Amino acid sequence: MIFQLFRRARDDPSITSLYGTIVAQARAPAFYQSFGVPDTANGRLDMILLHVVLLLRRLAPEPAAGPLGQAVFDLFCRDMDANLREMGVGDLAVPRTMQRIGEAFYGRQAAYRAALDAHDPQALITVLARNVLDGRAGAEAEKLAGYVRAAVQSLTAQDIAELRAGKLGFPDPAMMEATA
Repeated sequence: MIFQLFRRARDDPSITSLYGTIVAQARAPAFYQSFGVPDTANGRLDMILLHVVLLLRRLAPEPAAGPLGQAVFDLFCRDMDANLREMGVGDLAVPRTMQRIGEAFYGRQAAYRAALDAHDPQALITVLARNVLDGRAGAEAEKLAGYVRAAVQSLTAQDIAELRAGKLGFPDPAMMEATA
């Protein structure tokens, strides 16, 4: 009986919806076709990490949203673990790989937050070029930085009650490409 108390948060459809939206957004073809994100397992992981960080950044100022952010992060970790196993990573290697993913997450979270909080717009371009675009700065990094700034604005405008209900919206990168 007591286990049902813990299971509810894990099976909460709003958490699944938030994370599903993040994964769907990270898989948007425009990122890989027009923004220069490498269409590799690491490139896709970087895009998921970026969108998880953006959501957690939005939830951070909300005192009651801590459990929501934690639940999304926990689902991210479970999903990464399951994907590693599905890709054939051995049981003994999964914990080491998950540790590297965790380190990548926390490192990128700190770098993205610092860049977004900096008054220098070049800081975000530099950190995205380094972490997402394999060090390639230039027009693609600027385009991706523009998308990230638009995503931050979009998330800031979203009501916390909507986020708690699992309703999350990001700008359409294909539309941003068309207007760039």
